[in-house]
Amino acid sequence: MTVKDFEDLVALALDGLPEAFAKALNNVEVVVEIWPTRGDLIAGGTPPGSTLFGLYRGIPQTKRANYQGALPDKIIIFAGPIVQLFGDDPDAVKKQVRNTVLHEIGHHFGMSDEEIRAAGK
Repeated sequence: MTVKDFEDLVALALDGLPEAFAKALNNVEVVVEIWPTRGDLIAGGTPPGSTLFGLYRGIPQTKRANYQGALPDKIIIFAGPIVQLFGDDPDAVKKQVRNTVLHEIGHHFGMSDEEIRAAGK
């Protein structure tokens, strides 16, 4: 899978958001990077020996006050770990990309990991 193919899967996941959620995204950029850095792993609270599929960096909408002029929040989707784990199954890659995009958008909206998992059920 090429980086472009992976970026297309991320775009597809974003295009598939319900309109109400898509319109509510505010001052956030979604990017693809190949692998998380050591700093990304630390920021994501990733245990040793584990990796990240995605990372949200920013101020959740529920915590914003005096937010004018702020740089965009960033959602990073990491292609390497997803393709490494699911690469033999294109449908599994697509599903994991979608799940990761939705998970990180949940953080943008102020949800905790527990709330995101509960909402997925």
